[in-house]
Amino acid sequence: MKELRKYRTRALAAAAAAVISLSASSCSLTDSKDAEEAADTSGSSDSYTDVSSEAYEVDEEDLDTDYDESESTIIALSGSSAEISGSGAECTDGTLTISQAGTYILSGSFEGKIVVDSDDSEIKLVLNGVSVTSSDYSALLIDNAKKVTLTLNEGTENSFADGSSYTLESDDDNTDAAIFSRADLTINGSGTLNVTGNYKHGIVGKDDVVITGGVINVTAVSGGIYGKDCVSISDGTITVSAGSNGIRATNDEDTEKGYLSILGGTITVEAAGDGIEAETTVHIEGGDITVATGGGSSNSSVNSDGSVNEDWGSWDQNDIGGGIGGGMDKNDIGGGDMEKPDKQGVSESSTDAVVSGVSYVTVSDTTDNSSDSETSAKGIKAGSYIEITGGTFTIDSSDDSIHSNGGISISGGDITATSGDDGMHADEDLFITGGSIDIQQSYEGIEGLNIYVSDGEISVVSSDDGFNAAGGSDTGSTDRMGRDGFSEDTSSASYTLSISGGTIYVDADGDGLDSNGDLFVSGGTIYVSGPTNSGNGALDYGDGNCTAQITGGTIIAAGAVGMEEGFDDSSTQYNVLYDFASSASAGDEFTVTDSDGNVILSYTFDKAYQSVVFSCPELAEGTYTLTAGDMSEELTISSVTTSNATSTMGGGIGGGMMR
Repeated sequence: MKELRKYRTRALAAAAAAVISLSASSCSLTDSKDAEEAADTSGSSDSYTDVSSEAYEVDEEDLDTDYDESESTIIALSGSSAEISGSGAECTDGTLTISQAGTYILSGSFEGKIVVDSDDSEIKLVLNGVSVTSSDYSALLIDNAKKVTLTLNEGTENSFADGSSYTLESDDDNTDAAIFSRADLTINGSGTLNVTGNYKHGIVGKDDVVITGGVINVTAVSGGIYGKDCVSISDGTITVSAGSNGIRATNDEDTEKGYLSILGGTITVEAAGDGIEAETTVHIEGGDITVATGGGSSNSSVNSDGSVNEDWGSWDQNDIGGGIGGGMDKNDIGGGDMEKPDKQGVSESSTDAVVSGVSYVTVSDTTDNSSDSETSAKGIKAGSYIEITGGTFTIDSSDDSIHSNGGISISGGDITATSGDDGMHADEDLFITGGSIDIQQSYEGIEGLNIYVSDGEISVVSSDDGFNAAGGSDTGSTDRMGRDGFSEDTSSASYTLSISGGTIYVDADGDGLDSNGDLFVSGGTIYVSGPTNSGNGALDYGDGNCTAQITGGTIIAAGAVGMEEGFDDSSTQYNVLYDFASSASAGDEFTVTDSDGNVILSYTFDKAYQSVVFSCPELAEGTYTLTAGDMSEELTISSVTTSNATSTMGGGIGGGMMR
């Protein structure tokens, strides 16, 4: 994505760094006031995008489906000719040319192409039951105009299909879609539009592509719906089946453009490549959105036995139809006993063109409609920023389900995702301030440079880390092709995972909550069913003087012994890291009971566990009974931080305790 990959220092990242006041050599957040300030940091779209909020508003003229038939030119198509009543159009040798401003009502079946060539004019094409098939070119070429609106008349079915090979009219002719527009293009109305891209793409607009209504079905051997300056969808029922990317905004030269906005509608995308993509910003306020990419989550970067999937990373047209709507129960995921990939196997540059005798094609476009030759099959992808404030999402992706090369902000919506790679990844900061997020399968669950959670209902299932701030094993695994990077060098560990609210459930085979810097919990309710292997912990935070601090909220996080860590002495809320004498079984309830017989904490883990980190506002000095299945042990808390962990990684050793 050219220069968009070389991001400037973001105002938000700078603000967060100023609040946190980290030194270059170590983490230095050591008191509750700093933690609260870090937790209160919130995302701002102005920090990540140059696209103004006004750009997402719908213009009244894009909603306008009215026309006066008496003042329109009426065109009845038949074979390679047309009967024209009115001015501004002529048909010669299978080419219908429209050359004047005005409204044109089209019907009938046509073997040839329609060309709009009218200087700086606004034109409305009313599709009133029209079928256009071109054998060697675009079916509809908008070559020259200010703006063209396709109005789909109610109750009509309309179709455009191009040829599988083109006879281009000049050396610089880059026409490559069944509907190709060099002007702003709007589609509205309530009828049906079927588009078949046999050559490459379905619909391509070199300026804006705006959809405010209609039933639109696009099937293309390459891209589905592309707009250069923007793709804006506010309503309609849109179905795309694409051999490369589904819906995409392609301008990578102007940071105020290249955005994709969805305000409403029902959108279904099956794509071998990325499903919904913008070179700059993806902005979603509503709609019912279903996306499947690269054959779906079953085509994952890591096999069920923990080995690297050597076939992953090259997708072809056979990798569409990968199971849209196939919500997966977490018990059916092939990562339950997954070990981390061994670091031998596929080299970093390995993207074999032929695997096991099967030919693959790289999902990248060769025309100027795509400047990005990188292969990926992400569900929703942005070059600089993803902002989700509403909508319902079902994503089944081979690659990351939601991915930004900049920041991500989620304040609303209902997201269900199954991923063959990461559930959600941001190269920069990731904010969750509301909404419902259910990541049913992933490698890394939720990953960002810094992660801030202040509200929302969040559930994560991952074969590696559940939450991961600033990298870790994901970027460190040199043989796994799906690994992601960040916009900054993360070696200084000057980064944060902060949770100040919300309800969070994590089922991770790697670390549950992993910050390669500081970990702050100041609110919310958190349950972590962590790793059963001794190489990971339910909680993990950075080395050196990095902090794991709890000042509020409720947490129960369980996992294996060996790499367990707890909160440290900078905490202000009582907390415990406790290792039982032996492991509890999957399904064994963990409870904390006070000396009066009141159960103040309880949770049933669906995996075996031996080490538990817990804290809640009700916890105080005193004697408690801890139970895990048929094990029952007595604990005396005499200071804010208490631990009996003996591993070298066991953090927060503080108070006295009795067994």
